[in-house]
Amino acid sequence: MEEFTEEEKQLIQPFFTNIDKPVFALVNLPEVVKGALFSRYSRTDKSLRRVLLDEFINAPEMGFKEIVGFQVGQGKDQIVAIKKAEEFYDRVLVGYGDDSVAELGGAHLAVENVSNVATKVLEDSRIGLSPLEKSTRYVYFDKKIDGRYAYYLDPEIMNSQFADLYTEINNSLFDTYVKMMGPMNKFIVERFPQEEGVTDRAYKSTIRAKVCDILRVLLPASTLTNMGMFGNGRAFEYLITKMYAHPLPELRNLAGSIHEELNMVIPSFVKRAHPSDKYGGETNRYFVTTMQAMRNLSKEILDGHKPTEMEPVVLVYYDKDAEDKVAAHCLYPFSNLPLHQLLENVKKMSEIQKRKIIEEYVKRRENRRHRPGRAFENTYYGFDILGNYGIYRDIQRHRILTQERQLLSTEHGYDTPQEITDCNLENEYRDIMKKAKDAHENIAKTMPLHAQYVVPMGYKLRWYMTMNLRELFHLTELRSIKQGHPYYRRLAQLMALKVKEVHPFLAQHLKFVDMNTYGGLERLESEKRIDMKLEQMKKKYGA
Repeated sequence: MEEFTEEEKQLIQPFFTNIDKPVFALVNLPEVVKGALFSRYSRTDKSLRRVLLDEFINAPEMGFKEIVGFQVGQGKDQIVAIKKAEEFYDRVLVGYGDDSVAELGGAHLAVENVSNVATKVLEDSRIGLSPLEKSTRYVYFDKKIDGRYAYYLDPEIMNSQFADLYTEINNSLFDTYVKMMGPMNKFIVERFPQEEGVTDRAYKSTIRAKVCDILRVLLPASTLTNMGMFGNGRAFEYLITKMYAHPLPELRNLAGSIHEELNMVIPSFVKRAHPSDKYGGETNRYFVTTMQAMRNLSKEILDGHKPTEMEPVVLVYYDKDAEDKVAAHCLYPFSNLPLHQLLENVKKMSEIQKRKIIEEYVKRRENRRHRPGRAFENTYYGFDILGNYGIYRDIQRHRILTQERQLLSTEHGYDTPQEITDCNLENEYRDIMKKAKDAHENIAKTMPLHAQYVVPMGYKLRWYMTMNLRELFHLTELRSIKQGHPYYRRLAQLMALKVKEVHPFLAQHLKFVDMNTYGGLERLESEKRIDMKLEQMKKKYGA
């Protein structure tokens, strides 16, 4: 390990988790400084600690002391130094790096009181951003703020002829949701009484999750929610650029708010996102004009065509030579042959030989976390999905695939949870869903994008998912677990069955897909495990 003098140790100690080990983390540094530091680090033979000391701390022209302020323990707010840090970043960027430096610094962002329409756009990004949203499974959405339910008031709707209709249907949906909470809770408790040995905490949490799962079909897409995001600078810049080009005012306004806050912590990383910037303006025009042109062309080409009936899951396309591809890629890392030669050899093998290769590659999996290797990423499946909006919100979280949705509407019908029927609430449920459909169709005649806000989560949405076999393993084995929501459990099971129809040998290795049907308290076993962990924590740390 590199040696530092005592004086040097005092200077660098506040900025690393240790100063005498080969693995360490950076602390107490603005994100732009971290990014610039790593950029310089990639172009020198010095250690990272030495780079910080020699070229940043001890280089007066860098203004490092002003930026960081050596504020550890002094209570100085780092934000006051951001402007100086931006100048610092620009100087380093010219000499040592490029745009990829923006991937080495990031920010934690909280976005509150936004609609479920908006969060889906925020969560569309697959690379560089990690979102976490308020759950409809563990939280009741029954509270009013200043006498009004928490749903988004779209300014363009509120300034239109639909203002009264919009507030009326949203209030009615929330009224029904709240009205059904008590009877549904009572019904579930009576159907599934607390068993001996189950703690009050585990039981109440399970009942709450069950009731929330059932009644979320009533929540409109306008429902306000909160989310947290962590992302790198480059990903945030691209996200904001896209949001500035969005046709809905909520997303454009949100882009401005996010941009403003990120300018306080990572300004250099997001400075090109605004439409007034040369880069941002060009990209904004590209997004806006392309989306508008495609809407017009789609209307021109498809006008008059009506959607055909479809199953919830349709496997639209897949590779006919999937086993050959997978077997060849299984062998590739362990050979010195070019891929085309391996593929030719595999094609000449008997079916028994090919399957022996694949079997050897995956037969040691003991649970769903033992995922197949990357060889399984070389064959693809394209699914067309029709499921309610609640399912889509859950499945959208998966990142290693391609998915796009159509407009949320009421034209594909809705799901009715069996418990609503069993609890004698079906007539009231159907009445409010009919009112929501009428409201949506009325608004959609002139404002189809804005009309999405009044659609309850029980209505069905169409979206496609294209994924490789490895992601199929991950998605279907995870989403079919017992404690999962019944709707997306069925979706995962159907996807596995569709692949089994065309690739039975490959599908037989999906051995952790749970094909059972559970009608009880799906989360109870999970809550019991939480109880066990809580007891362990008490023993370890005390009550």
